Amino acid sequence: MKTIKYLTAFVLVTLLLGSCDVRYNNGNNGMPPGQAKKIYGGSAKDYAPGQRKKQRNNTTIIVNP
Repeated sequence: MKTIKYLTAFVLVTLLLGSCDVRYNNGNNGMPPGQAKKIYGGSAKDYAPGQRKKQRNNTTIIVNP
């Protein structure tokens, strides 16, 4: 009975840990901002990782009680 519990627990943990999927965002496929500018046109700033946060719409709603 003990063996069945341990085997079931082992299989369950193996399935749970084996189903994890790690994905990495490669951005512009490792392309420098200046090269992306040449290919796609526009400003190099649009393709630079440090400048991407400026393009997001960060609207904060403050509610006073």
